[in-house]
Amino acid sequence: MSTTTTSHSPESEGVPEPATRDTGGRGARVIHTEATTEIPVHLLFRDEPEPVSVALAPAVVSRRRGTGEQPRIARRAPAPLPPRPAPEVDPDLVERPARVLPGTVGVLAGAAGAAGCVLASWWAGVLPLLAVDALGLSAHTGAGLGGPQWAALAGCGALALFGFGGLARGRTGRAWVLGLFGRYRGTVRRTGLMWVNPLVLRRRIDVRLRHWRSEAMPAVDANGVALRVTVLVVWRVRDTARAALGVEDHQQYLRECVEAALARVLAQLPADVPPHTAGAADPATLRNTEAVSDALTRLVAADAAAVGLQVFSAQPLGVEYAPEVAAVMQRRRIAALDARHRDKVLTSVVDSVEDTVTRLTVRGLVELDDYERKALVKDLTVAFYTGHGDR
Repeated sequence: MSTTTTSHSPESEGVPEPATRDTGGRGARVIHTEATTEIPVHLLFRDEPEPVSVALAPAVVSRRRGTGEQPRIARRAPAPLPPRPAPEVDPDLVERPARVLPGTVGVLAGAAGAAGCVLASWWAGVLPLLAVDALGLSAHTGAGLGGPQWAALAGCGALALFGFGGLARGRTGRAWVLGLFGRYRGTVRRTGLMWVNPLVLRRRIDVRLRHWRSEAMPAVDANGVALRVTVLVVWRVRDTARAALGVEDHQQYLRECVEAALARVLAQLPADVPPHTAGAADPATLRNTEAVSDALTRLVAADAAAVGLQVFSAQPLGVEYAPEVAAVMQRRRIAALDARHRDKVLTSVVDSVEDTVTRLTVRGLVELDDYERKALVKDLTVAFYTGHGDR
């Protein structure tokens, strides 16, 4: 068995090694405090095992921006949200014309029923003498109110009620939505005198072009600043059946659609340009009323079309800060304008001083060393800046 010797202390320099003698194949100790350890040979010359491959899941590692930070695993972007489902109503609820008769038919039927009631009363002998004399009828005692007389009076009275009770006047810009026993029977858009079944339920709808100016509605911009917005909406009723029966109150529904769309549109852009980006070309803000109006009109029109409303435009008339933040934002705006003005004035002053000094030296009017040049620049800067400030 082979052995090896390890020493825990180095040999001192300049000290001669003592003579060694063979003691069973093992050398004598050089230092009395050294220790020896026997190590098996098979541990010194054993074969290394084959490396085992371990399957690792692929990972994408990206280093954070900056210095001194540890890398992190890149996270996937969240999946886009599904689009909002469009509101739906009964597909069979579509406007269709109702059956009506000319007004002359109702007038003639009512007149015939009234005349029949007069004749039945004369036949029964209950018609007053003054009416008999006024109508030029002959005196007739009559047989009294019997069964035939009551039947004639009831029939003629019903005809008169149906004839005169069904008369209606159609007006321009108005429509009648008719319903019978809870079922939609059609829409009347005709004008003038007409006869409509008096048993149906009529509901008048205004189909003219209308506009609605809202009150100041609360909203927030992209930076979370509270705003107050006034909106003007131009609209009309296109489908009277859906507007009257598809929703409880189509005007209230339109107002709530405007509020919801306004909250979505205004939350995408800031109300004003930040001071550090004031010089950017065409900044996207809520002051761009054309883009805001287009986006707002599209959203409101899409939501209101389901209930038969046609929206032509929805445009904000005024976008103002809420009272609780108006004073702070006004001071910030004034400070930004003041800083911008001072920067322009300083730039103009520096250009003027540079131009003046250059002309004086190039034309040879003065000869200046470095000290005199600095003094002249200082004096001219103070003079020009004071002159700009007095304007």
